[in-house]
Formats: sequence, structure tokens, C-alpha cells
Amino acid sequence: MEMTEAILLTIFTAATPLLLAAMGELVTERSGVLNLGVEGMMIMGAVAGFAFAQMTGNPYIGALAGIIVGALFSLLFGFLILTLVANQVATGLALTILGLGLSGLWGEAFVGIPGIKLQPIIIPYLSELPLVGKLLFSQDIIFYASIFLIFAVMWFLFRSRPGLALRSVGDNHHSAHSLGINVIRTRYLAVMFGGACSGLAGAYLSLVYVPQWVEGMTAGRGWIALALVVFASWRPLRVALGAYLFGAITIAQLHIQAIDINAFSDLPQPLFYLAGLTKSTPAQFLSMLPYIATIVVLVLISRNRRLTLINTPATLGQGFVPDR
Repeated sequence: MEMTEAILLTIFTAATPLLLAAMGELVTERSGVLNLGVEGMMIMGAVAGFAFAQMTGNPYIGALAGIIVGALFSLLFGFLILTLVANQVATGLALTILGLGLSGLWGEAFVGIPGIKLQPIIIPYLSELPLVGKLLFSQDIIFYASIFLIFAVMWFLFRSRPGLALRSVGDNHHSAHSLGINVIRTRYLAVMFGGACSGLAGAYLSLVYVPQWVEGMTAGRGWIALALVVFASWRPLRVALGAYLFGAITIAQLHIQAIDINAFSDLPQPLFYLAGLTKSTPAQFLSMLPYIATIVVLVLISRNRRLTLINTPATLGQGFVPDR
């Protein structure tokens, strides 16, 4: 029971930044904007969260700083692709490169400094329940925010008028404009929301997942979040399931290295051989598992063109210039 609880806790921790970043990108892409700068916004949120937590001694201020810096960083992207109508793909890649470089420069003074961890909120009595107690009732506030975000985004996109307007902008920005919807403002707000979620995901890494600052600590999670949106066919609940699946894959490669081969001695010979082969797999290959899974999923999805086109925003990646 304790081992199962520990594994599930680490899966939840690994999945939370992916869930936050992917959910923000889902809203952004639903508006018709393709932001490939998720990695850059996450790393800026990570360094901002750690820096402000250190300067104030309050990790909650650090988390808030991550949100604000992520949103402000996304505004740069929004200005370039919405106001100046720059290419969204090239601008997003530039944003990631800028974020990685700028965060390394800003965070140089914080390398090697012990972090201030965001402590869990322990709910009396409920946190003492077997298995689910620590999993659901003894978590930090960002974890609870990520769970709330799943249902909030579902309600916003499919049950609210602003959500309907946002989806109409993503499906046909010219028709939405002719109906009186402010396309540019809608997309600016969606881009800022995505940036805020990515910034919070980065702050989670430096305040909870690994409470310290390490240059490049996002380690490609922004790209996995982008793949999750496609994997989920732009549906919030599928994004959540995908995030926890990828979190499980990330944690699996850590536990495989700790396998005790003798524990499998009673298994049939083929299974015992498989366990031994898994144990002897190089750690570098196991570290590649989340990214290999990302590539495999994208290849499988791309083979089913109908599934890809069902929920894909029709104007995704297309610039818009309002009629004058």
C-alpha cells in the first residue's frame, strides 16, 4: 500500500506541470493561435517563481510571479503575431530560444541555492484516509488549481458564451469578425491565459517538483505539453488523461532502475528474463521514454487523418487582419 501510494504521488507530481501547460495551450489553440513558445514561457515561470520566492521568503508570491511573468512573456508573442501579424511558428520558436537564454542569464545568481518549497495543504481527517488521503487531501495549492482548471476549461469552452465566441474565432475568424466578435482581443486574452498557465507550470517545477533552480530544468516538458494537446484532439478531459499517462511514463523510467530482480524469481522464465533485460537497460535510454512515447503517439495520431481533423481549429496558425 505504501509503495503504491508513493508511486501515485510521484506520478501526480510529474503530471501536474504537463497538465497546466497543456491546458493553457489548448485554450490558446482553440482561439486559432499556435504558440510553440510553451517551453520558453515555462522556463521563465520557473526562474521567476524561484527568484521571487527567494527574495520574499514566500513561495506563494513565487507562484504568483511565475503566473505574471509567463503572461507578460506571452504578450511579446501576442504583439508579434497578432498586432504585427508575424509567422506564428517562427515566432514561437524564437520565444522558446529567448526564454531559455534569458532564464539562464537571470537565474545565474540562484544556481546552487536551496529552494523554498511550497508546502502541502493538509486537510484534517481526510488526509488520514488510506491511499487516497495523501493523494487527494494532502497536496499543494498548485495541484488543486490544476484539477480545478480541468473542469473550469471544460465549462468555459462548452458551456459559456465567451467560450463559444473563442471557439468560433478558432474555427472561422472572418465569420466571427462579421458577427461583431473582436478577434484580436479574444486571441490576446487566450494567449495570455496560455502564458499564465505555462508560467505557473514552470513555477511548480522550481517550487514543488525540484525546489531549486537549475538551468534548462523544464527539459522539454513544454514540447510534451504541445504534443498532449494534439494527442487529446483539443479536448480538456483527454488532455488531463494524457498528462497523467505521460507522468506515469516519466516516473516508470525511474522505478525500473530500482527493480529487484530476485523479487521476480518465482515468475516463469520468459518473464524473469524480461525483468532482467529491463533492469540492464541503460539509464540514458530509460530517460528517453517520455520523448519516445511522444513521438510514437504523434505518429499514430497522424495516421488517422479523420481523428485529427475532428476538433482541430480550422484557422489554427493563420494570421488575421481585420477589415478597415
